[in-house]
Amino acid sequence: MSATIDISFVVPVYASAAGLGELARRIDAALAALGRPGEIVLVDDGSPDESWARIRELAARYPALRGVRLRRNAGQDNAIMAGLREARGRIVVVMDDDLQHDPADAARLIERVEAGYDVCYARFPRKRQAFWKNLGSWFNDKVANVVVGKPKHIYMSPYKALAAEVAREVTQYDGPFPYVDGLIFRVTENVTQIEVPHHARYAGEGHFTLARSIGVWLRVATLFSVVPLRLAALLGFGFAAVGLGLAVYFTGLKIVNPAEPVGWASTIVAVLVLGGIQLACLGMLGEYLGRVFLHLNKRPQYVVKERIGGAAG
Repeated sequence: MSATIDISFVVPVYASAAGLGELARRIDAALAALGRPGEIVLVDDGSPDESWARIRELAARYPALRGVRLRRNAGQDNAIMAGLREARGRIVVVMDDDLQHDPADAARLIERVEAGYDVCYARFPRKRQAFWKNLGSWFNDKVANVVVGKPKHIYMSPYKALAAEVAREVTQYDGPFPYVDGLIFRVTENVTQIEVPHHARYAGEGHFTLARSIGVWLRVATLFSVVPLRLAALLGFGFAAVGLGLAVYFTGLKIVNPAEPVGWASTIVAVLVLGGIQLACLGMLGEYLGRVFLHLNKRPQYVVKERIGGAAG
């Protein structure tokens, strides 16, 4: 880490050209208010708009701003990993590019890290986003309690500050499907949180779709635990026991009453339920095998195409 950099802001950028000017202005103002030497690392995650051209303009205007351009869209967590590896600060602040996270609040996150915590998350009392996103966040949080070992009272927010030592440990992970928050809890339990407001988007629309939310859940579930496989095994044993019990029951019923008709409806329901359970279990097993396959084939987390800016570097 460079001795000239104290605070690094890392921001993954995707199709956010309209708001990058205001984002850079507010982060620069936050650094000025802190009175610390700092840097802004904007990682363009293969944006389809003019985000990289805008980052070029901003790098010329703000000496502390550096841009990293990825060759293709790698995903938010992969872009964050790229930013963490580029960051040179003693404390690294990670935030979204839509200004729903106010850079001015970073001072409070940084204060908690300097008080001795390894990581400080921002917790939002009220989130300005769609209901299904809130529901997805809640579900992922509950899954993380089990598979990551996260304390129940900690909310894994995308807005956080972490000590450089933790950032370095997190970036040791070289698998193609990183989940930054899960990796943080692999490294440390010395984590806290504070409440900050969640603001409306500055410009444009969100890009976090339902499919991406499901993808996050799969990363959480399969990267850090074999709990899904154990659940699949328990489901298999459970339904096998139910099936055995029903077989004994219906056999006895037939012996007692030979005229008892064979139930088509119950048969079809049993076939559909058991078939669905089998397919779900096979799909989960396939998810694990697919990730192992891609990891063994050295699929990169991201590929950097270009870097720009960084007078302090």
